[in-house]
Amino acid sequence: MSEELIAELLSLIQKKFPLTPHPFAEIAQMLGCSEEEVLKTVQEQKDFSIIRQISPIFDTKRLGYNSSLVAFMVAEEDIDAAVEVINSHPGISHNYERDHQFNIWFTVAVAPDSKLGLEKTVALLAQKVGAKDFIMLPTLKMFKIAVKLNTTGKDAKKEKVAKRVHKEIELTPLYHDIIRETQNDLPVLSEPFAGVIEKLGISYEVLFDALNALKDAGVMRRFAAILNHRKAGFNANAMVVWDVDEKEGEDIGKRAAEFSAVSHCYLRPKYENWPYNLFTMVHGKTTEETNGIIDSIAQEIAHKDKRPLYSTREFKKVRIQYYTSEFEKWEENILGANA
Repeated sequence: MSEELIAELLSLIQKKFPLTPHPFAEIAQMLGCSEEEVLKTVQEQKDFSIIRQISPIFDTKRLGYNSSLVAFMVAEEDIDAAVEVINSHPGISHNYERDHQFNIWFTVAVAPDSKLGLEKTVALLAQKVGAKDFIMLPTLKMFKIAVKLNTTGKDAKKEKVAKRVHKEIELTPLYHDIIRETQNDLPVLSEPFAGVIEKLGISYEVLFDALNALKDAGVMRRFAAILNHRKAGFNANAMVVWDVDEKEGEDIGKRAAEFSAVSHCYLRPKYENWPYNLFTMVHGKTTEETNGIIDSIAQEIAHKDKRPLYSTREFKKVRIQYYTSEFEKWEENILGANA
């Protein structure tokens, strides 16, 4: 497969993966090649660690989990030991070192039946690692969350971010089972969903109807491939934090989210030691490209100050495993250790 077609393939499967019995055959039809070529190329991209995972992307909060972005201030010599403790929690999906006095940044979620709750969990982690200070930055308003790297170079500079109205849904045991069984990386096979329907004893129709219902309800954002940013050539990814007027925050956030290179855009709280409330993740292939995008955003949104925080090390980037016993086990261990 040519490099241009590979780029088209990666772009396509980031945006929407077909929910059909033979999805790779459908992708091949879209690209004008054979299913065998698509299967071979997808497997190669996984072997090269360019594709991290193909799976549903679930909304943690819509599943009843409580979550937050957290920043710890840890002594440089203690970072590695601190990361080991933090990453032991099953609700840590992302963990990075960033160039700031708050140097460890991670997202953490706790299960709906957590005995500790979110704030106590974070406080315990801070105590365990000896953090000098920490801040919790929960989402106050989410404008965009969609990591779709511009692998073809053809994406427009801006995109319309549609406001979605979610349908109500009761998460029955069947939905729990489907979430539990589909949340792992999809096998690269002609019929990749066969194992799920066989294990659950359901039909393809039931499976895909359920996944589409979860999407309509906002429980599943989309079913798609997630790429390894650096392996895919996007080596300069910055979390840009902005100090914006809180009264105008919603309008400003909407404008920032329109930039295609922005994958995440949120309003979060300010603190005395943290004046920034608008967060945007910006992806570029070089620091120069990323800084150029940041400058373009800065020209269009009203702000008092901004700061790009580049990640210097990636400690963890995984999908949370929902509806498992790992959360309960972690809490039992940590509470036992503190008894």
